[in-house]
Amino acid sequence: MISQEIRQSFLDFFAAREHKIVPSASLLPTAPNLLFTNAGMNPFVPYFLGERTAPDPRVADTQKCIRAGGKHNDLEDVGFDSYHHTFFEMLGNWSFGDYFKAEAIAWAWELLTEGWGFPRDRLYATVYKPGPGDPADFDQEAYDHWKAVFTAAGLDPEVHIRYGNKADNFWMMGDTGPCGPCSEIHIDLTPGADTGGELVNQDSPWCMEIWNLVFIQFNADSQGNFTPLAAKHVDTGMGFERIAGILATTKNFTDFSRPPSNYESDLFTSIFERIADLSGKRYHGTLPESREGALSEQESADVAFRVLADHIRTLACSIADGILPGNEGRNYVLRRILRRAVHFGRRLGMEPGFFEKLIDPVVDKLGGTFPELRRQEEVIRKVVRAEEDTFSRTLDRGMQLFQGIADQADGTISGRDAFTLYDTYGFPLDLTQILARERGLAVDTAGFEAEMDQQRKRARAAQKKTEIKVTSGDESAGATPFTGYEIDSAGPFEVNVLDVIRQDGENWLVFDQTPFYAEMGGQLGDTGTLRAGDLSLRLTDTRKDPAGRFLHRADTEVPADLAGQRAEISLNLDRRRAIERHHSATHLLHHALRNIVGTHVHQAGSLVAPDRLRFDFSHFEPVTPEQIRDIESVVNRCILGNSPVQAYEIDFADKPDDIIAFFGEKYGERVRVVDIGGYSKELCGGTHVAATGEIGPFKITAESGIAAGTRRLEAVAGDAAWQLLSDGHALLQNLSRRLSCRPDELETRLEHLRAETERLEREVRKNRQRDAAAQAGELAAGATDRKGLKSVAAKVETGSPDELRSLGMQVLSELREGIVVLGAAFGEKTTLVAFASSEAVKAGHRAGDIIRELAPQLGGKGGGKPDFAMGGGKHPEKLDAVLQEWNSHT
Repeated sequence: MISQEIRQSFLDFFAAREHKIVPSASLLPTAPNLLFTNAGMNPFVPYFLGERTAPDPRVADTQKCIRAGGKHNDLEDVGFDSYHHTFFEMLGNWSFGDYFKAEAIAWAWELLTEGWGFPRDRLYATVYKPGPGDPADFDQEAYDHWKAVFTAAGLDPEVHIRYGNKADNFWMMGDTGPCGPCSEIHIDLTPGADTGGELVNQDSPWCMEIWNLVFIQFNADSQGNFTPLAAKHVDTGMGFERIAGILATTKNFTDFSRPPSNYESDLFTSIFERIADLSGKRYHGTLPESREGALSEQESADVAFRVLADHIRTLACSIADGILPGNEGRNYVLRRILRRAVHFGRRLGMEPGFFEKLIDPVVDKLGGTFPELRRQEEVIRKVVRAEEDTFSRTLDRGMQLFQGIADQADGTISGRDAFTLYDTYGFPLDLTQILARERGLAVDTAGFEAEMDQQRKRARAAQKKTEIKVTSGDESAGATPFTGYEIDSAGPFEVNVLDVIRQDGENWLVFDQTPFYAEMGGQLGDTGTLRAGDLSLRLTDTRKDPAGRFLHRADTEVPADLAGQRAEISLNLDRRRAIERHHSATHLLHHALRNIVGTHVHQAGSLVAPDRLRFDFSHFEPVTPEQIRDIESVVNRCILGNSPVQAYEIDFADKPDDIIAFFGEKYGERVRVVDIGGYSKELCGGTHVAATGEIGPFKITAESGIAAGTRRLEAVAGDAAWQLLSDGHALLQNLSRRLSCRPDELETRLEHLRAETERLEREVRKNRQRDAAAQAGELAAGATDRKGLKSVAAKVETGSPDELRSLGMQVLSELREGIVVLGAAFGEKTTLVAFASSEAVKAGHRAGDIIRELAPQLGGKGGGKPDFAMGGGKHPEKLDAVLQEWNSHT
């Protein structure tokens, strides 16, 4: 069976058993604590936690996963064995409160033995058996089901059922929360299949886990109690590459002479063929016995083949999901992976630009299952090409530096040297470790991390961030109801003052309800006024504390007894409306970016203010002026359509695929959708215009890069855009009057003026050169004798220090042999140049020494080589006297 047949047969098997087949979730996880989606269960965590209700009780899928960085990090192992990957697919079937152990075990056995032909006598199952201090009881239920399965197959359950404690056979999501025992299925691939299960969980390449069935049946609390759940779940995971590798290595269980390898399947062979074409080498599947010291030529080549095949799959699939290489977090992990691949490719003798050429076989093999690979193929190529090109420019110089460091190292490469390789030449730490290990050297990783910490501290100090946290009292108090989504007037609105909070010299008020929007999602908080009896004050900001209370900042000290009183608050409605225009414009900008630049664009941050907006997004290169014009055109056409803006709530589980949700946001059962004219649909809690026409004109004002893989657009809308356009029009009119032309003729007129200016500058340079030649002749003619050598020392007038230097060279050329010292004043500063011919240098007259002698007398310094030197000072009025004094000592 080839990989596509294996994957499809898995999905078909469970579809026939009433499972809904769902597409893989993105590699960009929704959980903020994860770098990447790293397990099949990640997308379903909210169902296990009870945060949302599963829309389907039975589900099956193949989930893209990356394990590189963080708790699950297989990066350093990739290439050196036959089964580690940074990217892999996890086949899984799921039950959310539906079937349980009996069905999960029976179906797993049926698919493996009847569907795929796995030899029954080679299969073993593990069952949870708690050790001392481990939670819960022996999993009798799973044992009974497995006993029945093996007995029916004519196998001894006492041999084929193995036991594991909490470390091997009890799954927990965290220290608390849903958990339960698991049952793993292992296969013995030894030639004789006669180990009797002794190799299970012994890290043997001949006996490996192929499927993990997790039975989520308890809830763990902070006191160490494990309480049965009312609804029990099944979570299973099977490594797709491992299954494909076993079937390929054993030739569908007909040949057990070789240890299994995931890299033997057709998932990798087409990539290996492309690598072979590019490198002229062939893959033989050898494995190094040890990573220490030098590998044989074939072992080194085979390691490189596996690294390249794995890493290009990781890069292609992550970029297709909008995760681009960069300098921080998951983005830096991808950069490390790419640079590791480039290094190993160089070892195979591959030419720069090779890595992009490995994308084709990945798209061909996986594009049918993950269509985003085909949709984003051009983006993947551009990103990989740019990243490889950037690293290739510094790789050779970095390798030279590493060689010098290694030659001088006394067994260990220092943390400072490892950091220099990272900071200056882009060498990830793990790449330095690979190079060091091959030379029998260690790397001071603690020292490296200390250098990294110092760099982070310097960066934090440069940012001068100020964190404002406004909390007080009981944080479990109820959240403030927000009443400001649909308001027609500025107020006043009657409220009850619930609390007065004083913190860090500021006064904050909490009301029983408020139309003031609190700063969230990039949208600034509202402002306004408050009146309570004789008290009148301004409310200058609105924030939200962890308990969900809206905190309104007062511009003056507030009496404590205001708490418990009635008050009237009024909203600065003009400011709110301006913010709403920019917020709705931000959504349309995101829509336009994804249409013009590409669907890989994901929001990475935003600011929505009354006078501007700022939108940060993932992208690998500057947005071109042509693209900016197209983006503006799309946004303004949407505005001119005056389409309605609708906001409504839906169950998160019912969210259509065309509604954008954002990484890091934690969504509950119900979510708010903002639909702007059907163009843009996003989950958003902010305030917006009622129709797009209210936004007014839209204009992008700046484009910049704020980090590798992250761009920023700044723009204005409404009154701010009108003011910008009005000012620009006035400027054009003014320039037109001054240049005596129409506005549409300005570009032509300016081009003409530029050309005329360049012509005049050329004329000036020619005249100055003629004058300099004549001046050089005059100066040379007035040379004096200095111990048998001709000498010129004079104050002159030139247009710039460069012209002074050129004049000095001409004078020396006229003299042929001798010494030239010239000085000129430029404003309040002076510049000196000195030249000495070869004969003058031999006679002991060095230009550098002359400048070092004279410049301090002018209040400055300088120096240079024996034949030419340059310096300056701050006292041009002394220049004549200094030169005359020096020239008098002949």
